Amino acid sequence: MTFSSIDFAIFLPIVFVLYWFVVPRHLKLQNLLLVIASYIFYAWWDWRFLGLIVVSSTVDYVVGVLMGREPCGTRRRWLLLTSIVANLGLLGFFKYFNFFVDSFAQSITILGYCPSVRSLQIVLPVGISFYTFQTLSYSIDVYRGQIKATSDIVAFFAFVSFFPQLVAGPIERATNLLPQFCHERVFQQEQAIDGLRQMLWGLFKKMVIADNCARYVNDVFANHESYAGSTLLLGALLFSFQIYGDFSGYSDAAIGASRLFGFNLMRNFAYPYFSRDIAEFWRRWHISLSTWFRDYVYVPLGGSQGGTCRTIRNVFLVFLISGLWHGANWTFVLWGLINAILFLPLILLGINRTHLDTVAKGAFFPPFRDLCQIIATFFVTTLAWIVFRAESVSHAIRYICGIFDSSLFSVPEVFPKKLIMAILLFVSWEWLQRERHHALDFRHMRLPVGVRWGFYYALVVLVLAFGGPRESFIYFQF
Repeated sequence: MTFSSIDFAIFLPIVFVLYWFVVPRHLKLQNLLLVIASYIFYAWWDWRFLGLIVVSSTVDYVVGVLMGREPCGTRRRWLLLTSIVANLGLLGFFKYFNFFVDSFAQSITILGYCPSVRSLQIVLPVGISFYTFQTLSYSIDVYRGQIKATSDIVAFFAFVSFFPQLVAGPIERATNLLPQFCHERVFQQEQAIDGLRQMLWGLFKKMVIADNCARYVNDVFANHESYAGSTLLLGALLFSFQIYGDFSGYSDAAIGASRLFGFNLMRNFAYPYFSRDIAEFWRRWHISLSTWFRDYVYVPLGGSQGGTCRTIRNVFLVFLISGLWHGANWTFVLWGLINAILFLPLILLGINRTHLDTVAKGAFFPPFRDLCQIIATFFVTTLAWIVFRAESVSHAIRYICGIFDSSLFSVPEVFPKKLIMAILLFVSWEWLQRERHHALDFRHMRLPVGVRWGFYYALVVLVLAFGGPRESFIYFQF
C-alpha cells in the first residue's frame, strides 16, 4: 500500500474515523488501533515479514525494560550489545548477505581461486533499514539515560510500527515520538488541515514531478550509449528532481498523515537544492538519517574532537556507512565516498558550518555569490546522483564519460517541455516558500480563502491529470 494508491485513499479515512470517533480519549485503545492499522498497512506488501517487525520490537522492548532495572554495570552493556547484534544481524542478513558473499567470491577469483559459492534467494523486507534504526536508537538512548525505558508495550509497538513513517521514514527518535504515544491526544483542526496541505504537496511532488521524471530517467539510463552527452546530462538532472520529489514527497505525506492523528514527526527535508555547499546540503537532505549517523556514529567516534585528521577519518567512515546503508551495491559505497571527498575541502578550510541559515533570508533574489554556490552544489550533487542511480560502477563511469563528450553541446534528443516547465514552476514555488516548514504552509500568510482553495484544487487536478506512471517509492528498496 502506497500513499499514492486508491487503497490508501480508502484505508486512511477508515483509520481516522475509528481513531477519533470510535475510540476517542481512550489512549490504550487508540494506540492498539494504530498497531493493528500499521500491521495491516505493512502486510499489504507481504504479510510474511510482519514477524520481523514483531521480533525487532520485542527484543528492544525487553532490552529497554531490563536496562531500566539495571542502573549501571556490565549487564547493562551486554543488554545494549544484544539489541545491536539482534537489529544489525537481521538487517545484515536480509540486506547484505548475498552482497558480501558475492564480493568475497570475486576477491578470491582475483587471487586465482574459483570458489563455488551459492547465493540465497533472499527478499528484502520493505523498510527494514528504517524501523531497524528506529528501534536501535531507542535502546541506545535508554542506555545513555536520555529516555526512560517504557513499560507500556502497546505504546512501544505503536512507536516502532507507526504506519505513516514505517517503510521510508523519517527515522524517528524515541525521545521525540514515544512520549507522544504515552500522552492523551486531542484533535486539533488547524493541525489536521495543515497536515492535509503537506500531504497534498507531497503527493504532487511524487506523482507529478517524480513519476513523470522517472519515465525519461529510466529510458536514458538504460540506453545511455545511444544518447548524446546533452541528453545524458538532462537525464541526470531529471533524476535529481525524481529522487527529491520521490523521497521528500513521501516524507511530506508521512508527516502530514501523522498530523491527522495528533503526532508531530521530525522534519526530513529543508529545501536541500538551495544549499550553498555540500555540508549545508546534508543538513537539509534526509535530516533524520544524517542526524542519526551524527549522534550514533560520528559523535561516539570522537566527532570533530581530536584534530583535523580524526575529523576527516570520522566523516569518511560516516559517509561510507551511509552509502552502504542505502543498498548492497558498490555504487552506493562509491557514492558515499564521493560525498566524503566533496566534504574534505570544507573541513580543511574550516568552513563546513558556514551556512547554517536560510539562503537569502527575507530577500526575493539571492546574492550573486550565493546563486553561484547553489548552482555549483546542485551540479556536483547531480553528478554524485548518477553513481547512486547506476546499475554498477562501470555503468556510472560510462554514463559520466558520455556526458563530457563533444555531443554535450548538441540539442538533447529527449526534451520533455511540459515536464521541464512543471519543474521550473515547482522550484520557483519552493524558493518562495523556503522559509516555511513546507511549501503549502500558509499559516503566516494572509491569503483570501478563494485563492487558497483555488490553489488546492489546481494541485488536485494536476495530480489527477498529469500523475505519471505509478512508480514505487525509490526508498522502499532501502
